[in-house]
Amino acid sequence: MIFLTSFLQMMFPYTRGPFYEARAACSNVEVRHFDLLPEKGWEVDLESVKALVDDNTIAIVIINPGNPCRNVFTSEHLQEVGVKLYTTVYSHLCFGSKPFVPMGVFGSITPILTLGSISKRWIIPGWRLGWIAMVDPSSVLKKSGIAECLQSYLEYSANPATIVQGAVPHILEKMTKEFFSNINNVLKEAVDAFHTKVQEIPCFTCPYKPDGAMSVMIKLNLSFLEGINDDMDFCTKLAHEESVIILPGMIVGLKNWLRLTFAVEPAILEGLERIKAFA
Repeated sequence: MIFLTSFLQMMFPYTRGPFYEARAACSNVEVRHFDLLPEKGWEVDLESVKALVDDNTIAIVIINPGNPCRNVFTSEHLQEVGVKLYTTVYSHLCFGSKPFVPMGVFGSITPILTLGSISKRWIIPGWRLGWIAMVDPSSVLKKSGIAECLQSYLEYSANPATIVQGAVPHILEKMTKEFFSNINNVLKEAVDAFHTKVQEIPCFTCPYKPDGAMSVMIKLNLSFLEGINDDMDFCTKLAHEESVIILPGMIVGLKNWLRLTFAVEPAILEGLERIKAFA
């Protein structure tokens, strides 16, 4: 984390990984969580942002396509949010009706830091190699020293393995457009099959069909279940009885929700059949 001054705060969506809070705490930065609206395609609740932001807010973090909700924000909505820190590791894994909009196009409104990663678009998970791009036409980040801090931050963690570094030029140069379009076609077919099948499980509600990435958030309706206390209890018993492992929503800040991946079709269909039998 590059911001070390006390009393500062950053804003994150309430659906997030625990790593954000851990890193902010190491830098004495307060974390505040704004709401998302599942009934509106997981859009940012602008009223909750307005209620939380103050003079000590240094950044608002947006993940597009959303993680773990897998929504894609429209250009109009992104402009309304006006974020300063933006992660786009799933930017090219979009297959729905909404085109991906890079936040950098709004750099004239506010400075933008965009985080990217090689692991998602090129389908090489576990390769810890990424980048930070600045869109700062008014030199706000440069004059404030943030750009210099970012340069220093590059040495904060261990470098990627030598074999990874050596492979990157070949990966960037040789991959074809057909490779990327095929990936999106496969994901589109998988999510269509998944979304149809998940409707057959009474205790599941899928408020939004994903437009990108590889997983989906499902609302768990406990009123349809007996002997299940919450999402963690559901996942534990499901793994024990049906050997199907899914992520409890409480891990990403959504109690009594579930995160399921659809990137392993047709195996996911068998998994859904087992969940249906369990439920």
